[in-house]
Amino acid sequence: MKRIREFKILDLRFIVMVEVNNKTRSRIDLKLVKRITEKFLEYYKIKNKEVSIAFVGDKIIRKLNKKYRHIDKVTDVLSFADDEAGSLGELIIDYAQIKRQARKFSKNIRGELIFILVHGLLHLLGYEDRTDKGAREMETLNKKFISDNL
Repeated sequence: MKRIREFKILDLRFIVMVEVNNKTRSRIDLKLVKRITEKFLEYYKIKNKEVSIAFVGDKIIRKLNKKYRHIDKVTDVLSFADDEAGSLGELIIDYAQIKRQARKFSKNIRGELIFILVHGLLHLLGYEDRTDKGAREMETLNKKFISDNL
């Protein structure tokens, strides 16, 4: 009697689409942004989702912050979660603010960019930093992701 064993090779890759747009004049490592975002989605086992990331300047982020959060000032990242089946949401990042914060917190720009990118992605997963407890939780998750993946 002949036995035939059949093995199915499962593709364990996570199907995600990350779109990154630079609307500034700054040179931004968009490949780094895409790679970190893909690692984040894989780390949190997010499959079949699209994430859109746009880099803008102070004027645009301030306008959006005022419109959606009713806060008339520049911020580093705005997160817009999406309830559609195929989309996790969109991040709007102010690269000029990232550079200022890097100087202020004595970090390099790359490190600050990664920190803020992960922070925004955590918001897309539903984490909030409106309370001290929520902010501490987000910071812990952010640092853990970075230490586990970079």
